[in-house]
Amino acid sequence: MDISVIIPTFNEGNNVRIIAKRIEEALQPTGKSFEILFVDDSTDNTPELLEQLSNKDPFVDYLHRTNRRGLATAVTDGLKCALGDNLVVMDADLQHPPELIPAMIDKLSEGFQMVVPSRFVPGGSDGGLNFYRKFVSWTARTIARLALKRLRKITDPTSGFFAVKRSAIQGNVYHPIGWKIMIELIVRAHITSIAEIPYQFHARDLGSSKMSGSEQLRYLIHLARLVMISEEDRKFFSFCAIGLSGVIVNLAIYKVMLLLRSPVVLAFMLSSIISMASNYVLNSTLTWKSRSVRQANRQMIQFLRYAAVAAGGLCISSGFLSFLYYMIHFRPMFSGLLGIVTGVIWNYVMNDRWTFSPKKASVPANTVETVAQHVQK
Repeated sequence: MDISVIIPTFNEGNNVRIIAKRIEEALQPTGKSFEILFVDDSTDNTPELLEQLSNKDPFVDYLHRTNRRGLATAVTDGLKCALGDNLVVMDADLQHPPELIPAMIDKLSEGFQMVVPSRFVPGGSDGGLNFYRKFVSWTARTIARLALKRLRKITDPTSGFFAVKRSAIQGNVYHPIGWKIMIELIVRAHITSIAEIPYQFHARDLGSSKMSGSEQLRYLIHLARLVMISEEDRKFFSFCAIGLSGVIVNLAIYKVMLLLRSPVVLAFMLSSIISMASNYVLNSTLTWKSRSVRQANRQMIQFLRYAAVAAGGLCISSGFLSFLYYMIHFRPMFSGLLGIVTGVIWNYVMNDRWTFSPKKASVPANTVETVAQHVQK
């Protein structure tokens, strides 16, 4: 089987005949073998309509689930049951144009692991969504791209319309929640070769929106889970949390030493050194665990590098604060906040690339190609 089109449905019986007909008209001229697999969680008469459709068209099949529900698990169940070498996932609400599937398959044949139709490349359109829908979509995309490095070169990472090679996702276990399965596949399958093509998002014709408040919360939980299992994304958040713990350690020791009537400067210096050592130990065992060293001499070299980076960060953040406050005349607290942010970024980047530098790159860089052409519908 060349192509499997997987379509989750929930009480969308009015759409299934329309979308099946449009997919047939789009794929039959290609000469490729294909199937349409509906994964149905409906509580209305949609299963009866799917049964009639599958009896009429041999390329249509469906799976009606009664023991569990959810868009993400519907897609993963469909991926398991599908027979095609190329897998296409799309919604049944007629917002995703089936006429684009041949172009998606052509891009997969060029060697890409995944193809994502995007509303935000030249030739694409969001279909005139209202302000609220645009804001929710922009927020979801922005959070995803900030949280997960693999998504930063993708203009439409929250799309529910994509094609992926079966070979790219085999051998992995998926635990999706919420409504954005594509992000789950990209992160857990380590997909790095992605092409984007433009498409015209169609305003909703039939059915109801899946963008409820509870689904948006599940989306945030989903992103957090993916960050935790992705070392390249977890590092920065771990580094920031450890930095915060270092501030607490520093202040606590400083207070104790002052209570013991130690000289102020000595108390400050010792508490700073101890907190720095604490941060180094935690970062070497948690943030950069895969790059940790065991030899005492190499650990000492790493610690000295860590201290040098911290000293450089203090100089840079102090200099930036001074520039903002004295030259630009920003407010003291705002200048201090920007100075801290600058120092954190410096410390993270330098420690990642120098203090705990890897012997070799373990993860290939993302390859994302944007095909700036308009595909006729």
